[in-house]
Amino acid sequence: MTRDSRLQIGVIGAGYWGPNLVRNFSLVSGAVVTGVADTQQKRLDFIGARHPAVRLYRDPLALIGAADTDAVVISTPVETHFGLARAALEAGKHVLLEKPMCASTAQCDQLLALAKARRLVLMVDHTFLYTGAVRKIRELIVTGELGEILYFDSVRVNLGLFQHDVNVIWDLAPHDVSIMDAVIAAPAKGVSAIGRSHFGTTVENIAYLTVTFDNAAIAHFHVNWLAPVKVRMTLIGGSKKMIVYDDTEPSEKVKVYDKGVVVTSDVEEVRRTLVQYRTGDMYAPRLDGTEALYLIAEEFVAAVRDGRKPLTDGESGRRVVSILEAADKSLASGGQLVPL
Repeated sequence: MTRDSRLQIGVIGAGYWGPNLVRNFSLVSGAVVTGVADTQQKRLDFIGARHPAVRLYRDPLALIGAADTDAVVISTPVETHFGLARAALEAGKHVLLEKPMCASTAQCDQLLALAKARRLVLMVDHTFLYTGAVRKIRELIVTGELGEILYFDSVRVNLGLFQHDVNVIWDLAPHDVSIMDAVIAAPAKGVSAIGRSHFGTTVENIAYLTVTFDNAAIAHFHVNWLAPVKVRMTLIGGSKKMIVYDDTEPSEKVKVYDKGVVVTSDVEEVRRTLVQYRTGDMYAPRLDGTEALYLIAEEFVAAVRDGRKPLTDGESGRRVVSILEAADKSLASGGQLVPL
C-alpha cells in the first residue's frame, strides 16, 4: 500500500485547545491527523467520538514514536513543552508548540539547536499573529502608513481563572508580547515588571510590564486576573497615525486614527519648541475573517513542505520567552530593569 503523501499530524493534549487543533488540521489540504494523545481518557473519548479515524494514545511518547506520525503538535502545560518537543525532534518529527514555547530561554536554545541539526521545522502557536486584525496592523506598519512606531500599550484583563503553575504574566502576556515582537522592528533592550499576589496565592495575579528598545519605542503591558470586566485593548502610536485594536469588538476591531503631534521651531525664538496636535479622520479597515488557527495549520504544513521557516518560528518563540523570563527576574528584584 502506498504511504499517505499528506503530512501526518499527531496532536498531544486534548484539553481546551487540542480539539480546535485537531479540527483545523483536519481541514488543511496536504495534512491528516493520524493520532491524538492525552493522559485523560474522557478527553480521548471526546476526540474519538468526533474523529473516529484518529488513533488515540494515553502515552504521548507512543504517539511520537508511531510510524504514521510525521509532525507533532504540542498543546500541554508549559512545563511539559521541553521534554515532549525534545523527544519529538530527536525522533525526527517536526514540531508545533503551544505558547509560550518553553519555561526558559535555555530550554528554547536546546530545541532550536536540535531542530537546526536535524533540519526540522520548529514553530510556535502565537495565534494572534494570524488573526485578520493583527495581519492588517502589520500591513499598515510595513507599508509605512503609521510612520515610526513610538509606543505599544496593551491591556489584557479579566476576572479570570487563577493558574497554579504560572503567574499572570506567563498566562496572559505572551499574546501581546508576540504581537509587539512582530510590529516593533527593533530588538528589545530591557524589561522591568512589578506585580502582586493576593488571596494567599504564591504567583502574581496582577502585573505591569515595561519593555524598552534600541530605538525610541517603548511598550507597556497590564495583565490582571482580578478585573471586573474583560478588556483586550492595544494602542499603537506612530509618528504619522495611531491604531486602537479592541479584540472584544464584534466587527470594527481595528481603528486607524489620523492623529498625531507636529513639532515645529518658532522662527522668532529658535530655542523654543512648539508642539501642535494634528487631528484627522478615523477609519476601520476591512479584516479577513479566516480563522487564525486554520492559518497556523496551513503555515505549519507549508513550512514543512517547502523546507522554510514559518512566520512564528522558534526564534520568535524564544524572543517572547526571553521577555517573560526577564519579567520574572524583575519581579523578584522589586521592578529593577533587567537587560536583554
